[in-house]
Amino acid sequence: MKQSINIASIFPKHLFWDMDHSKLNLSRDKDIIIPRALFATNQETFATDIVKLEQYYSKTLILKYLKTTKERISNEVCAMVAKRYNVPTFARFKQV
Repeated sequence: MKQSINIASIFPKHLFWDMDHSKLNLSRDKDIIIPRALFATNQETFATDIVKLEQYYSKTLILKYLKTTKERISNEVCAMVAKRYNVPTFARFKQV
């Protein structure tokens, strides 16, 4: 895995608004990059966004970090990921 890629050339830099995106490392910071890459996705952009992630990370890693992140990933995004990977649907937030 190539480590010296500028994350802002792959994903919108506004997703990393609270940190220096130029210092992010694909391997070391996957727990930040994976959830942030999916944070702003929606039904229209999901296919493109997930393919970008899959170029750098495995299905297992994407699921792991999406399920354990503290980022506010919507249940809709979790459902799209679960469907893509043919795993049981999971939610980040309880539905009322």
